[in-house]
Amino acid sequence: MPKLDLAAIPQTNATGYPPPYDAAVEGRWYRRLAPVAGLTRMGASHCTLLPGAFSSHRHWHREEDELVVMLAGEAVLIDDHGETIVGPGDVLAFPAGEANGHHLHNRSSEPCVFVAVSAGDHERDSGEYPDIDMVFDAEGYARKDGTRYEARRTP
Repeated sequence: MPKLDLAAIPQTNATGYPPPYDAAVEGRWYRRLAPVAGLTRMGASHCTLLPGAFSSHRHWHREEDELVVMLAGEAVLIDDHGETIVGPGDVLAFPAGEANGHHLHNRSSEPCVFVAVSAGDHERDSGEYPDIDMVFDAEGYARKDGTRYEARRTP
């Protein structure tokens, strides 16, 4: 059946970010939709950001497109162009290879909810975090000098 039962899909706030970078996303809760739906060529997550939480650190992908559809609440999109308030019905698109570090920050007093979709070659993907000493690839995370962190990307 194409309709997913969100309540039956486990929700987690797990992250592969190494300390101290993991703290910023403690209030990010998500459900991985693609595996339970049988989708194999794209990723999709139903995400809730609690007040004060970040969706991620500002980042961009070399091999994966990202699309975000806001469902409820309000967040601030922070990217290389500045800050933009986004809310229900807003759609955000980040093409692969466009070096525009981006993330969402919930500065409101209520949770916000969105669906994040990614498509592209996850195994070859890599990218950067412009504000912190971290880059990523399919193997995990490294400092910008190439020294690896022990943490692994969360599937």
